[in-house]
Amino acid sequence: MIDIEQLTKIYNVHRKEVVGVDHVSLSIQSGEIFGIIGHSGAGKSTLLRCINLLERPTSGRIIVDDTDITALSGAALREARLKIGMIFQQFCLIRSKTVFENIAFALRAAGKTKTEIETRVHELLEMVGLLDKRDAYPSQLSGGQKQRVGIARALANNPTVLLCDEATSALDPATTSSILQLLKQINRELGITIVVITHEMEVIKEICDRVAVMQNGRIVEIGRVYDLFTQPQQPLTRSFVEHVLRLDVPERLLQARTGTLVRILFQGPAAEQAILSDTLQTFRVRGNILHGKIEYINDTPLGVLLLELSGDEQEVERAIRYMAERTKGVEVIDRAA
Repeated sequence: MIDIEQLTKIYNVHRKEVVGVDHVSLSIQSGEIFGIIGHSGAGKSTLLRCINLLERPTSGRIIVDDTDITALSGAALREARLKIGMIFQQFCLIRSKTVFENIAFALRAAGKTKTEIETRVHELLEMVGLLDKRDAYPSQLSGGQKQRVGIARALANNPTVLLCDEATSALDPATTSSILQLLKQINRELGITIVVITHEMEVIKEICDRVAVMQNGRIVEIGRVYDLFTQPQQPLTRSFVEHVLRLDVPERLLQARTGTLVRILFQGPAAEQAILSDTLQTFRVRGNILHGKIEYINDTPLGVLLLELSGDEQEVERAIRYMAERTKGVEVIDRAA
């Protein structure tokens, strides 16, 4: 669907070359929601803007639907861009135009008739839940409503690809969740390929099928979201994952403990089994749960538990091995003195 081949983008800043994207190659499959995550300055937004040539790459190729976008210009490029919708962090709505007029703008640019525009805008407003805001102006809308208008505008010309550049970073958590659910619905019902740029692993967890992690203009890790949560390979990926799975325990509890501290990762079916209960019944050990949580990634559970085990040293070791065999994710954090 989208193939990026050895893409490089170099800027000239004060007579110095600054590399924004450094020889990036990746393939995004048709119909998937693909995430690109990185800290500020990692090159993720530059990479996204190269896909529709808002930024023209210095070298490399971008192929969308079997068309080499980087080889196009003029009318051919404008036509190709009609199939690549884009939504922005700051909404980019025209303040002097109503919701209807903001959405209709993209359709007029594509040469649609008045009747076609009327019909299509109505469909889009119904899709994003804003039929009652048709004649409102952007200043009368909440942040979430503005982004829904932005989504409707991006979908106006029936694109096959939707690019989302930090589309939820200006929104509160509840509104972010509603926008992400809308994007998932659009992906599911229309089959549109969605590329999501973000610096928040929560967004990746909530919506994406696969993810690429960027650092210093390069992709340092790529894979299924669940796989990166359970087996991150790079320090940057681990830091993103730990921000979501972190288990904050008051220092006084850690100082007061007398047993062995273990962190247990329950993956897939293991998260729904009574492994801890079986362990405490099988071995002569006591278990003190200090913290725990279960996340759902693409509807697959991932549990993490911070547990203090106390008892005979050999029994504790046997219990740890027992849980390790069943979860494949036990880490001894600290052993009792």
